Amino acid sequence: MNTVKWGVLSTADIAQTQLIPALKRAENAEIIAIASRGPKIHAIAENLEIKKAYESYDELLNDHEVEVIYIPLPNDLHKEWVIKAAKAGKHILCEKPAALNEADLEEMITVCNEENVQFMEAFMYQFHPQHIRVKEIIGSGEIGEVKLYKSSHSFYFENRQGNIRMDAQKGGGAIWDVGCYSVHAMQLILEKEVKSISFKKIVDSETTVDVSAFGIVEMENEIHGMIDCSFDMTERNEYEIVGTKGTIKVKNAFRPDRLSGNGQITINTLTTERIEQIGGDIYKLEVEYFSDAVRTKRDLALQHNYSRQNVRILHAIQQSVTTNQQIELADYLCND
Repeated sequence: MNTVKWGVLSTADIAQTQLIPALKRAENAEIIAIASRGPKIHAIAENLEIKKAYESYDELLNDHEVEVIYIPLPNDLHKEWVIKAAKAGKHILCEKPAALNEADLEEMITVCNEENVQFMEAFMYQFHPQHIRVKEIIGSGEIGEVKLYKSSHSFYFENRQGNIRMDAQKGGGAIWDVGCYSVHAMQLILEKEVKSISFKKIVDSETTVDVSAFGIVEMENEIHGMIDCSFDMTERNEYEIVGTKGTIKVKNAFRPDRLSGNGQITINTLTTERIEQIGGDIYKLEVEYFSDAVRTKRDLALQHNYSRQNVRILHAIQQSVTTNQQIELADYLCND
């Protein structure tokens, strides 16, 4: 099968350090073009050994050889360029969060469906095989009935001045940037409806962006979640599942690539402890999954539903930290 040809829309750090190298490692994909606004793109493309360089995003979308567009633009620009890419007939992998409210996300999904192109939000962590193993352990009954989900994702953010993560208008803040992983994994692993959320935040005095958030999630079947995210704490990217008979802890849940792809699952019961090591190249696996979806026209409805629930819950968290109230999800609309 021919490799899928990719183009990258912007020179964002994640594109240069993660996605483009992964495209070069992937067995069913190749990077052939990159775009930025201005002539600097030519030197960058040469350094990255990419044969085509465009000085505007529209030029890239007009390249008929490019099949897939990867979009790592600031959060507030995702909708505009996903829709433009779809109307240009390109399949789209869009960085998380794909949208900042449900209405925008639904429009993006609708346009992609109408244009018959594949669309997926880039939560790369989910393709690591450790999460499949976690679900297997839960299903086996080893830790009993699940009662609690705990997840933390943080890093100490230096050099904040002028960074888009500190711009509320561009979808900045710890909730959208790192909290989104914990919310997404909660759905991926537990597959339970969220009933209500209650969160608190700490804000940056200059930008008013949330730099930390802490909260409680109530799910169906009397399962609860405890989530924290932060730009003000040491690096953590983990979740723990607590059952009636034991626990499962995934230490490197969201960024196992920082440890050469090594995932670590610790299973504890009253009398035993077991550690399982599982490897996986998350960015390569993500690229190969989406490239395969393009070639086989795989149904990505489940991915779209994860994205829908994610933006709904994240928006509700934002509302909770702003109003200092518990938000009931059943009646919540987040289309502002």
